[in-house]
Amino acid sequence: MGVFPREIDGQLEPIRVPIKGATSLQSLTRVGWKCGNVWRRKEAALCFVIRKTSPQAFPDYWPTALAWQAGAQLSGLQVILPEYLRKRFVQAALSYIGCNSEGEFVCKNNDCWCQCSSKFPECNCPYMDLKALEENLMQLKETWTASNKEFEDSEEFKLFMKRLPTFYALNISAVQHLWKMDLNLQHRYKQLETSTSQLLSKAQRIINRLFSLSKRCRMQPEITVLKERSVNYWWRYIQSILYCSENNHIGTFSEVTKSCSCPYDQLNCQGVIPCTVGDGSFCASCSYDNRTRCGNCNPGYMLSQGICKPEVPDSTEHYIGFETDLQDLELKYLLQKRDSRIAVHAIFISNDMRLNNWFDPSWRKRMLLTLKSNKYKSNLVHMLLGMSMQICLTKNSTLEPVLSVYINPFGGSHSESWYMPINQNSYPDWERTKMDIPLDCFNWTLTLGNKWKTFFETVHIYLRSRIRSPGFHANSSVYYEPLEFLDPARNLGYMKINNVQVFGYSMHFDPEAIQDLILQLDYPYTQGSQDSALQQLLEIRDRVNRLSPPGQQQLDLFSCLLRHRLKLSTSEVMRILNDLQTFNTKLPNSVEYETTKLCT
Repeated sequence: MGVFPREIDGQLEPIRVPIKGATSLQSLTRVGWKCGNVWRRKEAALCFVIRKTSPQAFPDYWPTALAWQAGAQLSGLQVILPEYLRKRFVQAALSYIGCNSEGEFVCKNNDCWCQCSSKFPECNCPYMDLKALEENLMQLKETWTASNKEFEDSEEFKLFMKRLPTFYALNISAVQHLWKMDLNLQHRYKQLETSTSQLLSKAQRIINRLFSLSKRCRMQPEITVLKERSVNYWWRYIQSILYCSENNHIGTFSEVTKSCSCPYDQLNCQGVIPCTVGDGSFCASCSYDNRTRCGNCNPGYMLSQGICKPEVPDSTEHYIGFETDLQDLELKYLLQKRDSRIAVHAIFISNDMRLNNWFDPSWRKRMLLTLKSNKYKSNLVHMLLGMSMQICLTKNSTLEPVLSVYINPFGGSHSESWYMPINQNSYPDWERTKMDIPLDCFNWTLTLGNKWKTFFETVHIYLRSRIRSPGFHANSSVYYEPLEFLDPARNLGYMKINNVQVFGYSMHFDPEAIQDLILQLDYPYTQGSQDSALQQLLEIRDRVNRLSPPGQQQLDLFSCLLRHRLKLSTSEVMRILNDLQTFNTKLPNSVEYETTKLCT
């Protein structure tokens, strides 16, 4: 509530009060009888000097004021009034000036307003000022619309639209790239940004004033907020002009659905939307006869009714077989019975021992089973499902056989074999079964089944022995190598192997047909036959390498197949692998393909 000014150190304290119709915090201050730029009210010796006052002049009141900008200084007859009249005089003056005598001027909680009388319930609402601000805001909106329309009708924008390609659909990225390449259009757009930014700033100031002045109005003003049109808006608008502007109406283009949303009063605004050109399942090019359909497809895809679908490779069974009709339980039963239907005849070779003969196992013994497919069975490859050995020991022998197995998949030297990780990383272990004969003989059986089956041409078996002795704890054993035993004169016993058998099945293999596929890489029969050949070779490569043993990376068994069954040179194998890798990167959802080299 305003009070009469008090004298402090010989100076009168200012009286600060809002004035009706002004737009910032006001100041009523006694300045003496002399008034300049005087506004006199009736016959009273009360004058108001109107001058500009900055908000910083009243830091205590400004945060809660009504955002007014003009100021006034009060001087007059109240200086000679009796003290008991001064407060009433100031209150009446504030209500007269601030509320136009339509209410009582009130200040509370750092805020001041007019407590309207019953005759003037809207004394706090300056309708004329609000209407003027609304009209100013409407004019700014019209100017803003005109600026955007002027940009759209500019020569730079029209020339840009004219140069856009129409023989394939443009996505946002393509429009963005072409936009950034046009320097003249960029310069013209900068001008639009500058002008609209100024308009938006003015509009925001007007909106703030509208909110402030209408704070205590019963009816709030209608405010239209201008929304800035970013460059992304123009890129999407360009798409809409290209594909959704039939019948002189512009709709909204959706890149996801490749369709248009037309204005409610227009049934159809959608024009011709060309096919999308890109990698993977997108078109390689659009059809000349119908731009909405694909004309060509990317590698790994085939054209079907105007769209590109993933190309399904032809069956590889014509080139190489992989599968068997036997299930795991059937295989396990047949292996336990050592059924001849899954026995693969192999040639036993060893310079260290002979079958059914006793030998001294102190030193490592090497033996192998080979099929010699290149010589006798060139049209077959072989799958290993398991193996068995019958090992006998002399009575009371403390020897323990230890077997190491290496698999050579398609021939070549022993160095091109991989070690079988028996009883490691969930890989199968040998199962030993005591035979019902007088000798101390056991059947050793290793069952791979469908899960761990693999290609094999030669199986290398290394037999060494260790000595089993009682351990330091009950039911425990300690093993020693024979040569490490301290008593070399002690008889360690003898050992013999009665039988070694591999189990699996043979599959069809046509090296000439695969050679024909490889020739198509350099000399395709027809358009697209090269991609088809690559697709089939890729399928063969993946299926062959998938039969690798467990490890961080698959072994490159496919290279071994090319080297030893097709007799290709190392350089030819490398060229084929590079062609397949390049083709694989172009396929959808392709991943980097890495293998461990096995064959040289």
